[in-house]
Amino acid sequence: MDTPGSQSSLHRANLERVLRAVRMAGSLTQAEIARTTGLSAATVSNIVRELRESGTVVVTPTSSGGRRARSVSLSADAGIVVGVDFGHSHLRVAVGNLAHRVLAEESAPIDTDANADQGFDRAEQIVARLLEETGFGRDKVIGVGLGVPGPIDVETGAVGSTAILPGWSGIVPGRELSSRLGMPVYVDNDANLGALGELVWGAGRGLTDLAYIKMASGVGAGLVIAGQIYRGPGGTAGEIGHITLDESGPVCRCGNRGCLETFVSARHVLNLLAASHGPDLTIPKVVQLAQQGDLGCRRVIADVGRQVGTGVANLCNLLNPRRVILGGDLAEAGDLVLDPIRESVARYAIPSAARQLSVVPGTLGGRAEVLGALALVMSEMGDSGALDSSSSALTGRSVAAMTSGR
Repeated sequence: MDTPGSQSSLHRANLERVLRAVRMAGSLTQAEIARTTGLSAATVSNIVRELRESGTVVVTPTSSGGRRARSVSLSADAGIVVGVDFGHSHLRVAVGNLAHRVLAEESAPIDTDANADQGFDRAEQIVARLLEETGFGRDKVIGVGLGVPGPIDVETGAVGSTAILPGWSGIVPGRELSSRLGMPVYVDNDANLGALGELVWGAGRGLTDLAYIKMASGVGAGLVIAGQIYRGPGGTAGEIGHITLDESGPVCRCGNRGCLETFVSARHVLNLLAASHGPDLTIPKVVQLAQQGDLGCRRVIADVGRQVGTGVANLCNLLNPRRVILGGDLAEAGDLVLDPIRESVARYAIPSAARQLSVVPGTLGGRAEVLGALALVMSEMGDSGALDSSSSALTGRSVAAMTSGR
């Protein structure tokens, strides 16, 4: 047993730091590993050699800044992860490896609000089908990331508001899916997973502070502070849709009046346009018509953007994020919705905070949440198991050959 503070325990800690950095990035050069972990170049070189000899990582030639370099990524034998994303009207499932390669993916329409059991049945079927398609057994799955369109109670693991998901009353999503699949399940709300997806895979790469605003059936925010998802003690941080804009406004499904969500939700948008455009309109169709020049759709999208911008300005004043990333169906409108958001931020946010903020569309589109579910597993899994399962190459070395970091 390693003694805390001993050279062997420090070496193991450095091994885990390198593994985590590579796992969260997918692949890194040795110079990037050194910058990310704070370890010396010599230490990183020795650790990468050990991990490669044990079969934990693979090293491939690459280039960086015009110079030859070596890219380090986790071995395909290290295991795979599964992502499951429940939306109000869809289900997405993805299977990926620890090198950030998506191996298989499938989406299906589903009414998540109506019945949780039907959704879990469908998810179980798709997971089984994708594992068969990729040729991996269940024993290779390290974990499953699960996203749901509502807040998760940190203490109980249950959906925090049955008003948001009425068909999920009494359901603990992580426990339910875990019992069906026989795999560990990590669960979070869809906005947090969208933030994590964009942080690891998309428009937030390289940043440590950002907010992801998802505009779909409702509106929510995923917050990244110091490189980590911030959930708050009860798991409800980021419920930007329930800030009050008008105390005399429409009654929200949360029970309050005049919440931001009552002015920007899909239902509100479609109701505004029903008289002029008919009852069968959808948000993707509204976006399409707006891009084609439809004045009514453009006006409604602009109004929604200004309202969301008020919420973003408040968020900016409180947390001062470097970037706000817009996701969800309405994000497909591009500058038609982004420019009004930026105008409201410029008007209502503290000038210094507004100057530092960029408001951009997400790059992952509708895949942000399911990719975030994959990233959630990678962020929650420990590195000790990977080290313990490695060959004796890691444990047979003399302490004298080990090099400590700074």
